[in-house]
Amino acid sequence: MVATGEVRARAKELRALIERHNYLYYVQDQPVIRDHEYDQLFRELAAIESEFPELRTADSPTQRVGAAPLDTFEAVRHEIPMLSLNNAFEEADVEGFDRRVRDALGLADVEYAVEPKFDGLAISLRYKEGVFVQGATRGDGTVGENVTANLRTVRTIPLRLAAREVPDLVEVRGEVLMFKEDFLRMNRQQQEHGEKEFINPRNAAAGALRQLDPSVTAKRPLRFIAYAIGVAKANDLPRDLHSRQMDYLARFAIPVAPGRAVVRGLRGLMDYYREIGAKRAALPYDIDGVVYKVNDLACQKQLGFVSRAPRFAVAHKYPAEEAVTRVLDITVQVGRTGALTPVARLEPVFVGGVTLTNATLHNEDEVRRKDVRIGDRVVVRRAGDVIPEVARVLLEQRPGDAREFVMPARCPVCGGSVERAEGEAVSRCTAGLTCPAQRKQAILHFASRRAMDVEGLGEKLVDQLVDKNWIRTPADLYQLSAEQLAGLDRMGAKSANNVMAALEKSTHTTLARFAHALGIRNVGESTARDLATHFGDINALMNANEEDMLRVPDVGPVVARSILEFFAVPSNREVVSTLAGYIRFEPEAQRHAGLAGKSFVLTGTLPNLSREEASMRIQALGGKVASSVSKKTDYVVAGMDPGSKYAKAKELGLAILDEDRFLHLLDNLSTQ
Repeated sequence: MVATGEVRARAKELRALIERHNYLYYVQDQPVIRDHEYDQLFRELAAIESEFPELRTADSPTQRVGAAPLDTFEAVRHEIPMLSLNNAFEEADVEGFDRRVRDALGLADVEYAVEPKFDGLAISLRYKEGVFVQGATRGDGTVGENVTANLRTVRTIPLRLAAREVPDLVEVRGEVLMFKEDFLRMNRQQQEHGEKEFINPRNAAAGALRQLDPSVTAKRPLRFIAYAIGVAKANDLPRDLHSRQMDYLARFAIPVAPGRAVVRGLRGLMDYYREIGAKRAALPYDIDGVVYKVNDLACQKQLGFVSRAPRFAVAHKYPAEEAVTRVLDITVQVGRTGALTPVARLEPVFVGGVTLTNATLHNEDEVRRKDVRIGDRVVVRRAGDVIPEVARVLLEQRPGDAREFVMPARCPVCGGSVERAEGEAVSRCTAGLTCPAQRKQAILHFASRRAMDVEGLGEKLVDQLVDKNWIRTPADLYQLSAEQLAGLDRMGAKSANNVMAALEKSTHTTLARFAHALGIRNVGESTARDLATHFGDINALMNANEEDMLRVPDVGPVVARSILEFFAVPSNREVVSTLAGYIRFEPEAQRHAGLAGKSFVLTGTLPNLSREEASMRIQALGGKVASSVSKKTDYVVAGMDPGSKYAKAKELGLAILDEDRFLHLLDNLSTQ
């Protein structure tokens, strides 16, 4: 049966109507029809397309429910790189940015386009002749992932531009994000269904966008907000001002930043920063700062770029958010080395885009120093916007029945005795691998990405393997079968085979990774590499004495004693010997010595690099990554919300690098 002209016209009309109501509901927050009326329109269109499949177009609203699952994402090369922004943390940083811009342009003052900096995932949308044809993640800035099928499910992204005259080609750049209320509603649903809750809106949005099954993405309440134009072929595109280009996008029903404005000079920038900062908590979405861009596009071109960031723009970040809540209890977690860590169980509170229910108290001395008690009202924050911590106690609000914390004398997991060595701040369970908590953590560490890198061997799977007593040591992992794994919860034949393949792959590794994977106290990645370089063989390492250990660079008496104590335990030696029978040790990669002897401290969140990636790049050039700032620190690499390490670095007058300068340093050394 062939569709009549009348049916074709009705299908076209329904598509336009539904997209119009999507825009009014999701973008303008001003619905003009009720939900059941919208559903009737949608069902009518779906029925027409079902009867006449030739009328089902790529831009039809019915295609937002998700396409067939993918095996993997294709790579997309950006014609114009999607660059990150340099950060400003203090007014002095903004003053410096404005001064550099004015000096370069030879102007007394400059007009800036300003907008909130959304805490989402950067993407690009490509429209040809008004139809959405491709969407990609930023990736490394040069190459991203093709997530078109997933982006079709985002209702704030027009599948066809809403205008009579449309550009031949336009690439829209912006952020995919999740609004706070949508996130909370989604987590309530997860909780009701007994499923794992999401950590924060940004992670939930990023995870949804990188689903291989678009139907999963379709169930997540994602939104899109544009902030720039990339490649464009359009006669009517404004070429003079950035702000006019954003107005141009808004004409096509593309969501642009609410609260955007145009200001002049440093005073205008700082007034805007304070204005948005005062509204931050009440905004329906998470922001971590505001963005300043030179508004004049010709001036932007004149200013150009430095390495991976534009000179004409900067992100001015807000300090880490804090909130007040109550300590419901203080419990103890047992780590892989037996360390007992007090954890404050909190009355749920939303801070910096995350609902906090727990916060670390580090150790018994820290609990005493801050005088945290059960029942206290406390100020909590996310250190570096990542690790939840108790900042301080509101002593004036302490209830009369507040109770002090007492470190248990027996391990809360296995009942083993708890000891605190002289000169240490940490209490430890002495039961070793007979303690299930230590066993689980030791195996998770062994399989972690920076150790043996056994992909797919996560916490849920390890819990089951240990609880069933199938594995007691890391060596037992290599005796598992695919049949065993396939019978576990949330596993199947395909997942089981993937884990088995990852285990097989892990048997080809370096001595440095293996030594790190053993989880010896005080032996991190850097020390493990030094040990591997010095001894070159696992048997030589196992049989070394204290004198041998102290010959290793940067290994002192404390580290040497930890290594000797580990290998003095017969069961540890047996496990290592068994593991060595499975492992085929590969030669260590030759390291560039450009950073030899240089010490780095990483603080805050970098725009494009994870802590792991930054650490790996430093270590690949022979540098060291330390956990604390001291006079011996050569460089502090600061991301957003860097916290106390940044303050101490400034106090000591140390060299502080943002991500751009850090990468510039590494790139220069790599080419030498």
